[in-house]
Amino acid sequence: MSASQTDLLSSLLSTRNWLMADGATGTALFNMGLQAGDPPELWNIDHPERIHTLYNGAVDAGSDLFLTNTFGGNAARLKLHNAQDRVRELNRAGAEIGRNVADRANRPVVVAGSMGPTGEIMEPMGPLTHSDAVDMFHEQAEGLKEGGADVLWVETLSAPEELRAAGEAAKLADMPWCVTMSFDTAGRTMMGTTSPALHGVIHSLDHPPVAFGANCGVGASDLLRTVLGLSAVGTQTPLIAKGNAGIPKYVDGHIHYDGTPELMADYACLARDAGARIIGGCCGTTPEHLEKMRRALETRPPAPRPTLGAVEAAIGGFSSLSDGTESGGQTKPDRPRRRRRS
Repeated sequence: MSASQTDLLSSLLSTRNWLMADGATGTALFNMGLQAGDPPELWNIDHPERIHTLYNGAVDAGSDLFLTNTFGGNAARLKLHNAQDRVRELNRAGAEIGRNVADRANRPVVVAGSMGPTGEIMEPMGPLTHSDAVDMFHEQAEGLKEGGADVLWVETLSAPEELRAAGEAAKLADMPWCVTMSFDTAGRTMMGTTSPALHGVIHSLDHPPVAFGANCGVGASDLLRTVLGLSAVGTQTPLIAKGNAGIPKYVDGHIHYDGTPELMADYACLARDAGARIIGGCCGTTPEHLEKMRRALETRPPAPRPTLGAVEAAIGGFSSLSDGTESGGQTKPDRPRRRRRS
């Protein structure tokens, strides 16, 4: 699909108040046997049936879009596994499996080509140049386009410089795209970007994304605070919310996220009421969570924009008092908290 045409995601957003995205790729693949440190992208070739199951799980749970198994599919990340010469192949395969699943669905489903960060620091702080970053993202984008992805989905970024490079790559590939950053330290990304700063970057691009927002981070409460900050700016671009299923805990030798399906159902509705139009889960979010989220979004009527106190009461406390804006906005809850359900 060319960016110059009306893409499927934009078409759905023009007729729907909200869309539900998918859940966690890593959580599902680890449950299928992926070992820590192994590149999941190789499974697009070595175990395509497992990736088919991954995608089907999201679609069957009610997702309107799902991300391909290509998060680490750029040359810098694949070089760690001596697979840097397989970028196009692995991304194309991941998108082809997704295209097959989406085309078999009984409703329109968006195949979103996942593109994560390069894992390198961009100049002037690091060695990665803008042109090299663009080349990496562009190579990956072309593979996803060849495989049939409807849209590029750039996620979990922390540096605005990398965001600009990804946007330039999407333009070169003539593809629509979306982008999310991960806010995990007092409302800031690892590289110090705040939600207002993200808004500024997005609206300075000559090839703007179809939608933008936040994913991952600390927990669902913090992510909702970020979404509230983004929507307060008054952007006309649809917002994305993909929060983790609670807080990670180490249980019996494994990482377990304590967010129940019921809690994520509350989160989904709060995200919608906070202004997000594409709502999904990140780490720890399973098809069981997605089913509850979809049901809640369909059956619970829209409510007024939630306060921070309402978010804290429903989902749990924030990891910090600051939301990263460091200006007069509301950063503290306005109601006593209650214990988060686990």
